[in-house]
Amino acid sequence: MGKKRHKPEEVVAKLRQVDVLVSQGKTVAEAIRSIGVTEVTYYRWRQECGGLKSDQVKRLKDLESENSRLRRVCVPKTMYGRRPRCKREIDFQRSVRVRSCIRPLNAAA
Repeated sequence: MGKKRHKPEEVVAKLRQVDVLVSQGKTVAEAIRSIGVTEVTYYRWRQECGGLKSDQVKRLKDLESENSRLRRVCVPKTMYGRRPRCKREIDFQRSVRVRSCIRPLNAAA
């Protein structure tokens, strides 16, 4: 079964639908099952965008995607194509950069 990506408007609508069903007397678990998502997904959505309106959630998602794109562009990468994870990799990256800037002694001037 494939994953379904919910749009921000759908997330807000489903969160409101659960609130309505709970106020009508259903348990939270039954209400979550009736909207067709898991409990983990419901609680994650509620944590991320519980009190927001649909346009605010849409703006939040746009800003998050732009932020991740900018982070990928701005963060320097190592020779392995990823960000350095530890101090040793950072030191190695610096030493490679320094060695590439120094001319060999036996090179013609």
